[in-house]
Amino acid sequence: MTGDKNQYIHQWLSKANEDLLVVHQLINADSIALGVIGFHCQQAAEKFLKAFLIYHDIEPPRTHNLEFLLELCAEIEKKFSEVDSLNLTDYGVQARYPGDYLVPCRNELNEFIRIVEHIRELVNQKID
Repeated sequence: MTGDKNQYIHQWLSKANEDLLVVHQLINADSIALGVIGFHCQQAAEKFLKAFLIYHDIEPPRTHNLEFLLELCAEIEKKFSEVDSLNLTDYGVQARYPGDYLVPCRNELNEFIRIVEHIRELVNQKID
């Protein structure tokens, strides 16, 4: 792998980890912004999956659809087909605008965090 590609992948992973860091900071805050936490969970998952695709020389599509990204990743690594993203995709776009604002409950957020951390683990196992 070229140094430029390695750096690019590292940038995707770094941004994904930043989103996950925000999630952990917000979930432990006194005032919980539930929709924002859902958004950052979705963003972290999306970036981890796109980093995995880039690692495998696949230009990631311009989409926030985690189910589609998981399908693409599963074509390379079967374990991604076992990930159920629930309705996390909805928090990538829909949760950001008035009228469509989604507010997950605390249990949903805990499940979203588990999903993102599982995706991160799968990606980290497959990217050297």
